[in-house]
Amino acid sequence: MKKPAVGIVSLGCPRNLVDSETIAARLASRGFQIVDLDRADIAIVNTCAFVNDAKTESIEAILDLIEAKKQGRIRKIIVYGCFSQRYKNILVRELPEVDAFVGRIGLDPSAQRFGLTPEHFAYVKICEGCVNLCSFCIIPAIKGRFQSVAADAVVRKCARLDRQGISELCIIGQDITAYGRDLKDKADLYTLVSRILAKCRHIGWVRLLYLYPSRVSDPLLKLISDEPRLCKYIDVPVQHASDRMLAAMNRAMTKRDIVGLIHRIRRIVPGAAIRTTLITGFPGETDKDFEELLSFVTEMRFERLGVFMYSREEGTRAYDLPGQVPYKVKEARFNALMSAQQEISRANNSRYLGRTIRVLIDAKEQDRGFYSGRSEHDAPEVDGTVLVRSRRVLRPGEFVDVRINDTMEYDLAGESIR
Repeated sequence: MKKPAVGIVSLGCPRNLVDSETIAARLASRGFQIVDLDRADIAIVNTCAFVNDAKTESIEAILDLIEAKKQGRIRKIIVYGCFSQRYKNILVRELPEVDAFVGRIGLDPSAQRFGLTPEHFAYVKICEGCVNLCSFCIIPAIKGRFQSVAADAVVRKCARLDRQGISELCIIGQDITAYGRDLKDKADLYTLVSRILAKCRHIGWVRLLYLYPSRVSDPLLKLISDEPRLCKYIDVPVQHASDRMLAAMNRAMTKRDIVGLIHRIRRIVPGAAIRTTLITGFPGETDKDFEELLSFVTEMRFERLGVFMYSREEGTRAYDLPGQVPYKVKEARFNALMSAQQEISRANNSRYLGRTIRVLIDAKEQDRGFYSGRSEHDAPEVDGTVLVRSRRVLRPGEFVDVRINDTMEYDLAGESIR
C-alpha cells in the first residue's frame, strides 16, 4: 500500500531547519514521499516559540493548515517542535483539528539528511541547548540540557556533504563555542573545525554560527584568519552595552569586555565582518542605558546588526522583573537603533565600490543576465545580497569574482569579471 505524501513547513531558525531535514529523512527512509505542501496528504509544521513574534507565526501557520484541512486539501496535521513542547496541553484543548502535537526531537547524530536548503549549501548542527542561562531566554527550558554531537559523527556528516559537492557549509548551534564541554574526550570547537577542514577538501566556504562572546578564543580567531575557506564572518551576539542591562540579562561580560573583544577580533582577523544582535526595551532599561547602547552602536560600526525588542516570555527570570518598558518606547528605541545602523551599513558598503570580491551565486534573477549571490560576509537568509550581472550563464553554487559598481544600504551590485 502506497504511503501518504508528506509536506513540511519549517519555521524559525536554521537549527529548526536541520530538525526538519532529520524528520524528512526519517520519513523518506520509511517509504513516505516528501513533497511540496500543495501536494501533501499530511502536513507537518515545525514550530518556533522563542519570542512572541515566533509564536504568532506558528499560530498563523497552524490555522492556515486547519483551513486547508477543512477544505479537503490535506488529510492530517502534525504540529512539531518548540511550540508544541512549550504549550502542548493548551494546544490540544484549543486546536482539536490538529491530529498530533509532538515536542522536540532531541539531538540526532545520524548522518541522515533530506536537504531542505538549496543544493549548494547546508547547515550542520553540532550541539543542542544552551549553557548560558540568560534571563530573557526560554531555550534552556525548551531544549533541555546542553548536548554536543560526537566529533566523529559531525566529521562524517560534513564529509558526506563534501562528496555531494556543496559550496558552503554552515556549522550551527545555539552556542557552538560551548561545543565539547559535555563530551568525555573534551573536544572543542577549534579542534572540530580543524578536523572538518582537513577532511572536506572541496567545500569552498565554512561559516560558524553562533559564537558566545566570552568564549571566543584567540586560537579560534587565528584559525579563521589563516584558513581561506573559513568565512571572515564573526557572529557574536552581545545583546547590550550597559553594564546594568548586561548584569540583569545574566550575560557573562561587561561593556569593557565586549569592546575589548571587538578590537581583538578586528586585530586578529583583519577585514572580518562582525555581526551582532541587540535587545532594547529590557526591563529596567532607562533612557541613559539606551543612549549608552546607541552610542556603542555608532562607535563600534558593526558590519552586520540585528535588533530585537524585548519579548516578555513566561518561564524566564526576566518575566517578573520590575520596570517593564512600554511597547511604544521599545519601538521608538528599536527604530532609532536601526536608523543609526542603516547609515553605518551604507558607509561600510561604500568601501566596496570599485573592489573585486568573491561571490557565491545563489539564484538566477528574472531579469536576463542577472543573478543574486553573497559575499563571505553574508550568511544565508539573514544578511545582504550581491546582485551580479554576467554575460555568461552562472549556476547556483558557483563562485565568481565580481567587480562592485554600485552600493546600497545593505546590498551590493557588480559585474562578473570572468
